[in-house]
Amino acid sequence: MRALVRGREYVAVVAERYWLARQALEQARIRWDEGAHATLNTAAIFKRYAQALDAGEGRQWQSRGDPGAFLGTGGRRVAAEYRVPFLAHATMEPINCTARVGGGRCELHVGTQVPSFVRWIAAQTAGVPFDAVRLELAPMGGGFGRRLEFDYVREAIEIAGHVPGLPVQAIWSREEDIRRDMYRPAALARCEAVLDEKGVPRAWGIALAGPSLAEQYTRRLHPLLETVFVLPDKTTAEGATHLPYRLPNLRVTHAEVPVPVPVGNWRSVGLSQNAFFVESFVDECARAAGTDPYEYRRTLLENAPRHRKVLDSAARRAGWGEPLSARPGLRAGRGIALVEALGSIVCEVAEVEVDPDQRVRVTRVVAAVDCGLAVDPPNVVAQVRGAIHFGLSAALFGRIDIQEGRVLQSNFHDYRMLTLAQAPRVEVELIESGQAPGGVGEIGVPPIAPAVANAVFAATGKQPRALPLQPS
Repeated sequence: MRALVRGREYVAVVAERYWLARQALEQARIRWDEGAHATLNTAAIFKRYAQALDAGEGRQWQSRGDPGAFLGTGGRRVAAEYRVPFLAHATMEPINCTARVGGGRCELHVGTQVPSFVRWIAAQTAGVPFDAVRLELAPMGGGFGRRLEFDYVREAIEIAGHVPGLPVQAIWSREEDIRRDMYRPAALARCEAVLDEKGVPRAWGIALAGPSLAEQYTRRLHPLLETVFVLPDKTTAEGATHLPYRLPNLRVTHAEVPVPVPVGNWRSVGLSQNAFFVESFVDECARAAGTDPYEYRRTLLENAPRHRKVLDSAARRAGWGEPLSARPGLRAGRGIALVEALGSIVCEVAEVEVDPDQRVRVTRVVAAVDCGLAVDPPNVVAQVRGAIHFGLSAALFGRIDIQEGRVLQSNFHDYRMLTLAQAPRVEVELIESGQAPGGVGEIGVPPIAPAVANAVFAATGKQPRALPLQPS
């Protein structure tokens, strides 16, 4: 063993081999200060969210017409409350960074999504000029927003400073990776609408609650920046505002509720939860109107021909309206969701089977994508397919629970991933629109959770309003 390093929030062992270092660390007698949040739990966090919404707190992100004159009065009122949990990134390559510090220089070998920020952080941490930092950018075994962070870079540099001149690869175990993540924020949403005599919303409102990841990220970058550069966090309402549907009276608010759980960017960011809220609620409004969910969306998209074309393409390819057969003892259903994300439009149709114990299996997903000019069509298809499977892991299984100030989950036995045997058949259709290129790396994630949730209702008659969908 070369060194035992005591950091501000960690203890590390430096040894010739990873296994020796890990064994030594497990034998170290460490007494942790439980801190001010030793009794924090998930239920208390959601209670804070509910209290904020009860008190009418929240920044108004969008207002059109006069929704206040309609919501809660007259007409057919539809209301629902949804929630989503914290999520870990769980990249296949756990967090790691190789650093060498000495002679007034700092050398890094690391996979990162923000190399310029990393060089700046490295110069600060090592106490060397920016030009004295050499960064070798390594391929990433998955990023999804986790490698927008730099906590692991700071730690590697601090540890390497205890053995000057020697390269140190700081490796996190899978347990550390899951329990020390910057999580996708847990969120709560209250949706309400008033439908006219034809079942079309004449007023629509969404009140969201959760923490601001922009505020936390800025503070992690540098504490002084928090008071200077933090702008309102648009990601909190991303996917709930500027909807393509015909909604003459609309209100969207978000109550920022600070939580001591570290939160950060997670693939598709605010769209990942807000699309679930919006597209689930569209289905609930369709049922209240006595209308097929696909046809209901077509009606609301009468002024959005590009979105309507994507919707029609997905429904046609999926065979919307055709009967579904299920294996003996199972119930089958088909659900749909449409999302505009990152300059692109994507609609997904999911087919599911549900067993008597409410376990869900997704058997097929059809996606129609208008990303404008597809510069590399095979790569667009691959990105959407990968994003669908990534989103399915979260929709079916993903949850991070806090109890007594600690994360309960630790590895893939209790933070489950979709397996090859569970993966559905995925079909992706690209639609040429002649528009400018849009994003494709994240757009497959937001529609999959509501599409599957809506399919579960079609199979069981019960609308899921919380994720994950798989029973614990």
